Amino acid sequence: MSFLGLGVDASQASWARSSPTAPRHHPVKSYWWLLLFPGLLMSTTLLALNFLGDGLRDALDPRRRER
Repeated sequence: MSFLGLGVDASQASWARSSPTAPRHHPVKSYWWLLLFPGLLMSTTLLALNFLGDGLRDALDPRRRER
């Protein structure tokens, strides 16, 4: 999008420009807990909200009630 004037300036960082200058160690390999624990918490929260939504749907949906 830079050819339309909508991209980043040359002085600003972008993914394409920062990849050759990245450090030799990979941050996920060095600091794996910074990815693991928030990911586990997010996954657990989303799973709990999914079960809560399923339970509310089963309890409140009038079309699924047995007669």
